Amino acid sequence: MSIVLIVEDEDPIRELIKMNLTMAGYDTLEAADGEEALNLIDTGKIDLVILDLMLPKYDGFELLPKIASKDIPTIVLTAKDRLQDKIKGLEMGADDYITKPFEAIELLARIKSVLRRAGKEKNKAIIDDGLEIYLDQRKVLRQGKEIELTCKEFDLLRILVENKGCALSRDRLLEVVWGYDFEGNTRTVDMHIQRLRSKLGTDKIKTIYKFGYRLED
Repeated sequence: MSIVLIVEDEDPIRELIKMNLTMAGYDTLEAADGEEALNLIDTGKIDLVILDLMLPKYDGFELLPKIASKDIPTIVLTAKDRLQDKIKGLEMGADDYITKPFEAIELLARIKSVLRRAGKEKNKAIIDDGLEIYLDQRKVLRQGKEIELTCKEFDLLRILVENKGCALSRDRLLEVVWGYDFEGNTRTVDMHIQRLRSKLGTDKIKTIYKFGYRLED
């Protein structure tokens, strides 16, 4: 999945952004000041930066040209709401500009839009050698050959992929994939997991005793 660097010096805001991005399936890195952000940007592993402007060591305006020189798209997320600041941020390389307070759903929509425009939106996930998932096309390939999945099997696989490495309860999987109004029980999840394992031929979907399932890294 796409890797998003969150540059924010206020811990609660940074954690809130991280939580929402993780739930949406993004991988995240964090920096609490401008110097730490530059070190992470220099690794070349970042797909997008969410950037506060008021930072210790280097402020956001100082960072914007450096980030732009690496061809990494940036969304400014700041309390600076003056028109002059918005224009300055965009002229210095920001791809979008959001003012605080913000709605998480809007931030996620703007991230998706900026990644799409930059050609960095990642639609492909790898589970293990030879097993590839194309999320937008709802397609799964094993050694180049397509594996036929039902709608619910794919939806279940997708939520596991988007939360890779995280333990998901049976109740949570049932709620997300089948909906609040589903009248069945969690045994439905178990049966679909069994079929997924069989069709995919992978041991990466692990059972968490008396809880649920986790897709291993």
